[in-house]
Amino acid sequence: MSADGDPRPDVPNAGGDAPPAPEAGDGTPVTGSPVTGTGRRALWVFALVAAAALLIDLGAKQWAISALTDREPVRLLGGALYLTLIRNSGAAFSLGSDYTWIFPLVTVAVVGWIGWLTRGLRSLPWAVALGLILGGALGNFLDRMFRAPGPLLGHVVDMFSVFHPYGQVFPIFNVADSALVIGVLLAVLLELTGRQRDGRRLSGKVNQ
Repeated sequence: MSADGDPRPDVPNAGGDAPPAPEAGDGTPVTGSPVTGTGRRALWVFALVAAAALLIDLGAKQWAISALTDREPVRLLGGALYLTLIRNSGAAFSLGSDYTWIFPLVTVAVVGWIGWLTRGLRSLPWAVALGLILGGALGNFLDRMFRAPGPLLGHVVDMFSVFHPYGQVFPIFNVADSALVIGVLLAVLLELTGRQRDGRRLSGKVNQ
């Protein structure tokens, strides 16, 4: 019995008060909480975004091969964008072209990392970001594995060049590259604004 005569035992929150808001490791209050069913929806969004990014990338590459092979660059938007077909054995600006085999191994590590990040995923923005990263990584991974000259050594099909027909201003890229960059930038933004993968939000994150 409590000291004021209440027959209920002295138990915290016996009066029905809500428990105090959880705090981050640095004492910052955490707002928001996971909602039942949100995790399933987030995983569906993650899978659909990844599949869409992958399929669009594969379709764009097949179109580029059929429409741009043995053709001069196609000028669009007054020269802001060119369609130029190249097969890239390296990374951006053809860096690492002598070590093509290493990129598929990096992709396997990235896919494993994304799989780990999806544990407890309940945030739809995070689902979009991780889906874009996974779809982009798999798009270029399939090129490395199945295009000439052979497994682990395949050259990636690129076709977009900005401000110059042959990538002198910015490296020629593809849909998979775009998905990767957008996904990474979105993930960084979510992290900076305190949005957690489990749906919570760290208040005051941007003010630290």
